[in-house]
Amino acid sequence: MIIASLIFLLTLVFVIWQPRGLQIGTSALIGAFVALILGVVNFDDVLNVTNIVWDATLAFIGIIILSMVLDEIGFFEWCAIKMAKLSGGNGNLMFVYALLLGAGVSALFANDGAALILTPILLAKMRILKLNAKTIIAFLLAGGFISDSASLPFVFSNLTNIVTANYFNIGFGKYLGVMMMPFVTSVIISIVILWLVLKNDIPKTIDVGLLKNPDDALKSKPLFYISWIFLALLLMAYFIGDAYHLPISLFALGGALIFLGISGITKNVEPLHIIRTAPWQVVWFSIGLYIVVYGLKNAGLTDYLNIVLKELSSKGDMVAIIGTGFISAFLSAIMNNMPTIMIMDISLHGIHNESLAYANIIGCNLGPKMTPFGSLATLLWLHVLEKKGVKIGFWEYSKFGLMVTPPVLLVVLISLYLF
Repeated sequence: MIIASLIFLLTLVFVIWQPRGLQIGTSALIGAFVALILGVVNFDDVLNVTNIVWDATLAFIGIIILSMVLDEIGFFEWCAIKMAKLSGGNGNLMFVYALLLGAGVSALFANDGAALILTPILLAKMRILKLNAKTIIAFLLAGGFISDSASLPFVFSNLTNIVTANYFNIGFGKYLGVMMMPFVTSVIISIVILWLVLKNDIPKTIDVGLLKNPDDALKSKPLFYISWIFLALLLMAYFIGDAYHLPISLFALGGALIFLGISGITKNVEPLHIIRTAPWQVVWFSIGLYIVVYGLKNAGLTDYLNIVLKELSSKGDMVAIIGTGFISAFLSAIMNNMPTIMIMDISLHGIHNESLAYANIIGCNLGPKMTPFGSLATLLWLHVLEKKGVKIGFWEYSKFGLMVTPPVLLVVLISLYLF
């Protein structure tokens, strides 16, 4: 356990620190190689891990490629400007609309897509609107939070969702049916609590006349209209694939490549540039870090957690759901939600209560917001902001996260129990 824990901690430190530009995937692969050399994991474990994460990883790449193409043609910028214009210059309405936009992007394009694509667009618009630094930070903190708290409704909305749905053989339609109410609850309670915490930094009026016309952001209006139809068809394809038990990555990655091809043929996007700049490091990050985490499983961590979770299950569904959700949340905040989701999934094996799998997802999606290193989405989000000249410190972020996350998490877990 000591060796496995040290390898994991050192790998996580290098993933967060990124010394001399060392990328997250490279750090994770080095950690996996060390775990293999020291006998913490073996080649069968590597195959098991790959079998668990391949679908989630390829689906994520597909969603990001699709997001990048839509971003290139002005899709998200159009949405952001439209949202701002609809507020009519009312600061509070703009705050709510911005969060609703973030929730929609997170649900349909995954939390990491919201962090990578939407954050720089919103930041640019807020600077055009000449908002002060406190207001910009308030909007960014709220947007960063909603990107994870709203990543619940679809299997593809978060890597953690895909991994758990595959692990427990939960179909696309069934997953949506269970998680729709927690998603709606999460969006509503997140907006309410975020507004209560940040309301003093939200101006009453904002001059939206400074923004350009939404249509001016579009490279191609015909392709923009086609994109809405394409997204609707893609969503239908997920349901069809569910009926035939097809992997979700077949549609996420396949759909992305088809739309990339359409955009390339119409000369609105350079396909090779999109492929080159896609976040391929996430593939190595997912496989490498999960291999490292599997070493903790081999060392007995999941056995201890299994005992705790069985004890919680004996106390009734409500206690079990809330307890499982908060265990996942705190582990995610401390050791990142990517390793936590696998550890908790394995620990739940043999406990015949499927609601705990959903509670685990909720905990792993919301819990990481308590610390800056809790999720890949937050790390990406902070990296994007730093490149844009916005620095949010560790304690500033953690204070905000610890204030907002627990009440939102509790309400969402209760909604899972009730509905």
